[in-house]
Amino acid sequence: MSTRLLLLADTHVPRRARVLPEQVWRAVDEVDVVLHAGDWVDPATLDALQERARRVVGVWGNNDGPGLRSRLPEVARLELEGVRLAMTHETGAARGREERCQAAFPDTDVLVFGHSHIPWDTTTAGGLRLLNPGSPTDRRRQPVCTMMTATATDGVLTDVTLVPVQR
Repeated sequence: MSTRLLLLADTHVPRRARVLPEQVWRAVDEVDVVLHAGDWVDPATLDALQERARRVVGVWGNNDGPGLRSRLPEVARLELEGVRLAMTHETGAARGREERCQAAFPDTDVLVFGHSHIPWDTTTAGGLRLLNPGSPTDRRRQPVCTMMTATATDGVLTDVTLVPVQR
């Protein structure tokens, strides 16, 4: 069996965009689980995703207020099809990230994070895969807005794809 995933972070609605782009909503409809690595900003985005998605797993970010922090953890952990995932918003500076995250998440296969709005896909020497989907609403210094899709199958994360988002 396989589980299709959509990875989001840093949606910043309504500050960076009034609403999530339609392309994001189409992706929500196509997957089994939506992972959101924080900086929602507005609880209405969480509500809308929970109403439409089959399953939503999220964490709060540094721009999320008490309403979101009361509903979401700082760190989420789950297992999908044998893949041990963790998610948090911030992992600190890019320099030394792999070592810090490997030490902080030793029993994890994949760590999803956000904060920088910069897509990231690396694997530590210990085998931890680090994924940042970027932002679907605020490209910051990137050429385009982005999100990621992936599939969890038989203990492995496959088909990890950085998807450009049209706004």
